[in-house]
Amino acid sequence: MLYAIIAEDAPGSLPLRKEQRPAHLQRLEALQAEGRLILAGPHPAIDSPDPAAAGFSGSLIVAEFPSLEDARFWADADPYLKAGVYARVTVKPFLQVFPQ
Repeated sequence: MLYAIIAEDAPGSLPLRKEQRPAHLQRLEALQAEGRLILAGPHPAIDSPDPAAAGFSGSLIVAEFPSLEDARFWADADPYLKAGVYARVTVKPFLQVFPQ
């Protein structure tokens, strides 16, 4: 089943986000290689594709996991969460309607 991992950044997290980005992307690349990643990306803190110093307000990942418990376990091990980039992470089941 698909799960949405919705993360909210902690205030002032941009330096930590930059530091932890390679490890964060490595985990996403592994999901992609397994064919389980549907989409992933950050939410810019301002209405711009390059928010620069404004940074990001969070991230969204939609991926396939065997269960909600497995999705939560995967999300809990994210380098961004461990380093304090994310202040809060919500994991929810997700039903993809479009695109088909």
